[in-house]
Amino acid sequence: MTDRVYPSSKQPATTTTTSAPANPSFPATKAQRYGAALPLYRPQTKRHRRSCCCSCCLWTTVAILVILLLAAIASAIVYVLYRPHRPTFTVSSLKVSTLNITSSSKLITNINLSVAAKNPNKKLVYTYDPITVSLTTADGVDIGDGSFRSFVHGTKNTTHLKAAITSGRNSRELDDASAEKLKTSLKSKKGLPLKIKLETKVKAKMGALKTPKVGIRVVCEGIKATAPKGKSATTASTSNAKCKVDLRLKIWKWTF
Repeated sequence: MTDRVYPSSKQPATTTTTSAPANPSFPATKAQRYGAALPLYRPQTKRHRRSCCCSCCLWTTVAILVILLLAAIASAIVYVLYRPHRPTFTVSSLKVSTLNITSSSKLITNINLSVAAKNPNKKLVYTYDPITVSLTTADGVDIGDGSFRSFVHGTKNTTHLKAAITSGRNSRELDDASAEKLKTSLKSKKGLPLKIKLETKVKAKMGALKTPKVGIRVVCEGIKATAPKGKSATTASTSNAKCKVDLRLKIWKWTF
């Protein structure tokens, strides 16, 4: 009998010239399933942050310029419609009842002041707080103080204000230099040069539009006064008096 040769059940492993990638184990882990799909993290660079900052600054500047442009247009419209002008002040009269320096260099003052305030606007109304009045010489010697009442200044209106200027209950004590200078000026035939200063706050109304209160200062110069020699009061010369009004009234960005 002939012997049969049976092949072995174990097949020899075949070798290949190229290596194939190993198959992932089953089941696959999260790292194996998603790791290849996730993009690599790249931190933001300084250039990117600088670009964002420049963009924000640019848009902020544009917004500010647009707001200023709109405010300027609105202010121009208001100015064209209402034509606002500053009020004017004129010294009507100044009567000196008492202006005396005692032997102890105390100043006793009793002066009546009248001022005319004019509103030249047709559509603008001013509202004044109480007005403080100070009277000094041209050299700066304080003569006395007073006040005007608060009032509403209507359109195309002239209001006459009156105040009593006094040296106070205890009088004013001047230093030797100021007292000597004031005595010399009172004896002069040209008269004593005086300066009046008015200070207060005012707000304006134009239809439904109202402005906040702003400061106003009025300085009047060119007044010459003489001291009375008897009981009769003397009238100061106010023909050359000129009053300068310093009022900065703001409507949005418009100032006049």
